[in-house]
Amino acid sequence: MMPAMEDAIFAALAEPNRRRIIGALADGERSVGELAAALALAQPAVSKHLKVLRESGFVSRQVAAQQRRYRLEPSGFAALDAWMTPYRRLWTRHLDALARHLDEEASRHDDP
Repeated sequence: MMPAMEDAIFAALAEPNRRRIIGALADGERSVGELAAALALAQPAVSKHLKVLRESGFVSRQVAAQQRRYRLEPSGFAALDAWMTPYRRLWTRHLDALARHLDEEASRHDDP
């Protein structure tokens, strides 16, 4: 992943209200007004956050008449997932080692 893309992804996710918007969109697509009401935020603020999320690839919008509906985009999360892959391997190794250790401890306590 290119550094500029990484910066855009993490800048987008660094803001707590953007993460709240992502959480609200996890239930399905919504309009700006619906998001503003659900999150108790001003509509202009939600629009600005949605612009950042759209530019970073986390959400897309569909225009229907006068309404814009927003939904999550898997591609933004795929880029985040790709960045996290080496770190996930690190955690997997540590968790596997912990599981082995706990199994050994349990075996020691089971033996008479």
